[in-house]
Amino acid sequence: MATELDDLATFAAVVRAGGFRDAARAGTASASGLSEAIRRLEARLGVRLLNRTTRSVTPTEAGARLFERLGPALGEVEAALDVVNAFRDRPAGTLRLNVPANVARIVLPSIVTPFLKAYPEIRLEVTSEDGFIDILATGHDAGIRYDERLEQDMIAVPIGPRFQCIATAAAPAYLAAYGRPDHPRDLLDHACMRGRFSSGRIAVWEFERDGEIVRIDPAGPLLIQPGASADLLVDAAIGGLGIVHLFEDWLKPHLDNGALVPVLEPWWQRFTGPFLYYPGRRYLPAPLRAFVDFIKDRPG
Repeated sequence: MATELDDLATFAAVVRAGGFRDAARAGTASASGLSEAIRRLEARLGVRLLNRTTRSVTPTEAGARLFERLGPALGEVEAALDVVNAFRDRPAGTLRLNVPANVARIVLPSIVTPFLKAYPEIRLEVTSEDGFIDILATGHDAGIRYDERLEQDMIAVPIGPRFQCIATAAAPAYLAAYGRPDHPRDLLDHACMRGRFSSGRIAVWEFERDGEIVRIDPAGPLLIQPGASADLLVDAAIGGLGIVHLFEDWLKPHLDNGALVPVLEPWWQRFTGPFLYYPGRRYLPAPLRAFVDFIKDRPG
């Protein structure tokens, strides 16, 4: 039974990592050891679970179905084993978080270092992606999202700034050459650099002032998928390519040093900051419980 659970956990880790090498880097076993565990599991079940090529490892239909059911089940096993952590002097184990790119860049840096210094026996794994996910099915202990993207039936705890806004900015040289927009609709006549969600949908720019909400779909020379690529938008804006529309915290250093200047600032839309969310089960894994308590104890 223990071997079966180990092999199932190995299978889930390989699927989450998208391959044997990445799964090996995240764990303690070698890539060849992980591959052998999968072969053993496939032989026991009598069905192929993974399609293997030299470039990728993807689940078969049977593997995808198994992975979908395994996430919550393995989570419950880990939670059950984690009960003994209550008898330790200090929490230990791995905490897996799934967060948007802007949270990884803006919110977590001031939290991660003091948290891990306070709990040196906890290992933190952070996955950055912006789409909707099932944190249990993907093997995460908790996620961080904004209120409109929170999964249903989850406990949510505020984390990071309680209010944020999306800022619009451009380089002084761009505005000198093409003029400054006075209303959001003026952006339709400007070069606007855009972001596209992982679903393929291009993000609409939204503005608000005195109760009036304006949504526009401008055009421009650069389109990226949000995440680390957002730095490319910022660099292009600083270079005078066009107007950028991004989290104010992300743009703040460049606004402060004058590389970028605010555009349509009275129209910047303010919204509630992110939340840490997790399943409302009775026994939280000790690393997650420590993280939740740490977040709650931080000054607002």
